[in-house]
Amino acid sequence: MRMSKLFVQTLREFPADAEVISHKLLVRAGYIRKLTNGVYNFLPLMWRVLKKVENIVREEMDAAGAQELLMPFVQPSELWQESGRWDVYGKELMRLKDRHGREMCLGPTHEEVITSIAREGIRSYKQLPVNLYQIQSKFRDEIRPRFGLLRGREFIMKDAYSFDVDEEGLDKSYEIMAKAYRNIFERCGLETKMVQSDSGAIGGSVSHEFMVLVNEESENNAGENDVFYCTKCGYSANSNHAVSILNEVETDGKFSKAEIIDTPNTHSIEELAAFLNIPSTVICKALIYVIDGKYVLALIRGDRTVEETKLMNVFAGNDIRIARNDEIEEIMNASGFNAVAGFIGPKGLKNIEIVADETVKDLKNFVIGCNQNDKHLVGANWGIDVELPQRIADIRLVEENDKCVDCGAQLKVTKGIEVGNIFKLGTKYSKAMNATFTDRDGKEKPFIMGCYGIGISRTAAAAVERHHDEYGIKWPLAIAPYMVIVVPVSDQDETQMKVAEEIYNKLLAANVEVLIDDRSERAGVKLKDADLIGIPYRITVGKTIKDNLVEFKTRANNSVEAITPDEAIARILSL
Repeated sequence: MRMSKLFVQTLREFPADAEVISHKLLVRAGYIRKLTNGVYNFLPLMWRVLKKVENIVREEMDAAGAQELLMPFVQPSELWQESGRWDVYGKELMRLKDRHGREMCLGPTHEEVITSIAREGIRSYKQLPVNLYQIQSKFRDEIRPRFGLLRGREFIMKDAYSFDVDEEGLDKSYEIMAKAYRNIFERCGLETKMVQSDSGAIGGSVSHEFMVLVNEESENNAGENDVFYCTKCGYSANSNHAVSILNEVETDGKFSKAEIIDTPNTHSIEELAAFLNIPSTVICKALIYVIDGKYVLALIRGDRTVEETKLMNVFAGNDIRIARNDEIEEIMNASGFNAVAGFIGPKGLKNIEIVADETVKDLKNFVIGCNQNDKHLVGANWGIDVELPQRIADIRLVEENDKCVDCGAQLKVTKGIEVGNIFKLGTKYSKAMNATFTDRDGKEKPFIMGCYGIGISRTAAAAVERHHDEYGIKWPLAIAPYMVIVVPVSDQDETQMKVAEEIYNKLLAANVEVLIDDRSERAGVKLKDADLIGIPYRITVGKTIKDNLVEFKTRANNSVEAITPDEAIARILSL
């Protein structure tokens, strides 16, 4: 391809609305253009990258025994009503009606559709196991799309679904997919970590995410998830699923007598601890949340933080947020109190669910809100001054240096970008949708299902996050839009142009994906564009051609060598 013909426009500046480096570089280098909020045009260079990723995914999925199909992007509401997700999935589900008034949605995922396909096409255990996959556009109406392709509303995804006769079969399918995923990301030039995770709206009993770990010191860190891991035993989990052993801290307060005392202007745990001259570990923090429209009071030790996904899962919820001040006022009024946030406690509250984190169980002589402004109950004890809630669960966010549950070593934390996930769905969808097969004994049984997703466009963006420098993108060779770019320094120099064209044509004849920058531009513009676009290898034909030498640059490490044109061609062919 000739640069003079290539549909690409590089920009001198980063786009003003871009926050992370992949978004900045993909726009500036002419790979993507924004159409509307969270929706992007994939321009020719980007489409080549995406097809490379897709082909790697196809090869590994096919090698793992999966079969490709294609399901509709628009789905009828009836299937979602069968599964029970139509009313609970949330506002991310883009709903619409056709001209006949039938309700439909733009598919954010395809569990319902694939289950209906299996229900109609698989009758006997003899047809199992089966793994079906597609590469398809998805749409999720994110409330705050950001980070370019990392959290858009429309995106390209590979989703696969396995059907087995029993849990043992599912375990095998799960391991086969985990191995295929490792191969896929390794071939894409991405080092990933498989971490335990929350199943979210997909559901299921077990799930793992494949995370690309990012450089936390990067100025434009795109890591959207905290990943906790143990360097000793290999344990790793997303923050919404991570568990740990707590380090020993003081949990027995200095107040031996239970009484309500004045604590003016102590709206935060830090202010309260400073006022009372106590550690935050002897304070019971109370926070009001709204989960699927219902009020929930969460109790947790003062030095710890509520992990909202864990809290939401306690109530099998789909949406969670912290309560607004007017909602807190409503709860207080209904219970005969008038306290504001910072002075709330569980005693006497009505019409609210209460859950306590495991960290509060062992508190003694502790401090807690008493639903009176500027006052707290000190010296409190469970079962005497305050009732310990019946519902106790792990709702806390793990912190760095907590102890690993598997080996007791200290946990570390880093940022990660999710590029793939795998779920053991079990019978969540097959039971709800009456999708069954006949087993060896002639009995009808629901399929045991698994679900396996890879973000195609996210994987490409994650590659940019991991592979770039101040000059531009450094594409891994396997997914680069082109392998090599030939740059004649001056299009006015006949010798330079002749040699550049010869190299270009010889590489084309050898089926190498090659660009030639034949534009009438300054040499500096050409060289900067080559680095910005991120082509893995550059052959520059300049003044040294009089000595039969060209400049061979490897973009990955920016190394430069002076070699002959024939050597440059041979080097590319050997790679």
